[in-house]
Amino acid sequence: FELPYVYHKRYTSKSMQELSRYAVGLDVGTTTVRCVVGHIDGGTQVPTIIGVGEAPNKGMRKGTVVTLMNVADAIDKALEGAERMSGHQIHSATFSINGTHIIGMSSRGVVAVGTQGHEINHDDLARVEEAATVVQLPANREILDVTPRGYQLDGQGNIKDPIGMTGVRLEVDAYVITALTPHIKNLYKAAEMTKTGVKQVVPAGLAAARAVLNDQQIENGVALIDIGGTTTNIAVYEEGDLRHVAILPMGGVNITNDLAIGLKTDLDIAEAVKLKHAVAIKSAREKDEKKVSVKIDKKTHEFATKEVDMIVEARLEEIFELVNKELEKIGRAKKLPGGVVVTGGSAALKGIDECAKEALDLPARVGKSHGYGGVTEKVDKTAFSTALGLMLLDLEDVGSHHSGSKAKSNLDVGSTINKITGIFGKLRS
Repeated sequence: FELPYVYHKRYTSKSMQELSRYAVGLDVGTTTVRCVVGHIDGGTQVPTIIGVGEAPNKGMRKGTVVTLMNVADAIDKALEGAERMSGHQIHSATFSINGTHIIGMSSRGVVAVGTQGHEINHDDLARVEEAATVVQLPANREILDVTPRGYQLDGQGNIKDPIGMTGVRLEVDAYVITALTPHIKNLYKAAEMTKTGVKQVVPAGLAAARAVLNDQQIENGVALIDIGGTTTNIAVYEEGDLRHVAILPMGGVNITNDLAIGLKTDLDIAEAVKLKHAVAIKSAREKDEKKVSVKIDKKTHEFATKEVDMIVEARLEEIFELVNKELEKIGRAKKLPGGVVVTGGSAALKGIDECAKEALDLPARVGKSHGYGGVTEKVDKTAFSTALGLMLLDLEDVGSHHSGSKAKSNLDVGSTINKITGIFGKLRS
């Protein structure tokens, strides 16, 4: 029997808990924190979204914490909104982590698994994957995720699942993702300040991929491009496995900044123009020369459509050029049958799929989340892909070989955190 991750304020009996299960995904983005609560009952395996919350985040820069209190405040407000909608009090969640400090590398692990006639079991897989994590890492780095890409048993390679096979020497080809320890600890500290347990820490790009990619795309070869506020996450999959991750220090905020500079206007006006009128590629634009307008503080601001779109397209082309360089590193530029799937807040820009297709010379589409029911109107936005993916991962077995980093009960968050943690905890109690 496994306890649910959140409990209902009115029903806490064991019989009630056995009939239903809840999961929480918390996307701690640089500009916005988003929370999604999902529910799954004993009669179905499809989660229903019952709670959604979001709040602006003023405590991060390019995916890393710069002001702890502000991050904690944003987390708390997002949780409060999700709790109010769902009627459940949240105690733990699967968190996202982001930033250019996250890197991936290939690694191999080798173990002797027994004598002749030994059948490979799950313990053997755990041992060989643990062996793959024995890599030379700086003292300030920590392993977030280990993804097996293939096994070799007594010299026989290209094995996807060796369970039940017989052999004495097991090898694994794995992809290991690491992050800077201080950034991980700061995320735990912010969560601790809100009295929220961290069940897993998952790279944001992998969470988004979980929500928008399907098995066929992952098998054929596909690149997930998650354009967030200040970063762009890339996750490349092929033959059913993760092949490459990269985080670019560029996102939707850069588009807004470019508009503010190019149009000689304020940032809030530039953001409104981007959200209401920006078009990512020429073919998606209106043919007639015209102006667009936004109303801010009862004042109308007008700009030439052509100028707006040229600024947006220039920045997107730069982002996709950097994406292409990452694909070139692994020999997959123009060679992914499944193409690219664009998601994240900036994926809402009209024509962005055509822009990606033209820039990368690959099939492209905008990724919409799937695999859930419920309040879809609240989360049916590309900006919620990561939060939804985190919720789906939270529902899955945290003990599986593909889980993200689990919460550490012995994390030293310091006496200062203990003194101020009650500030946020009391707000939602």
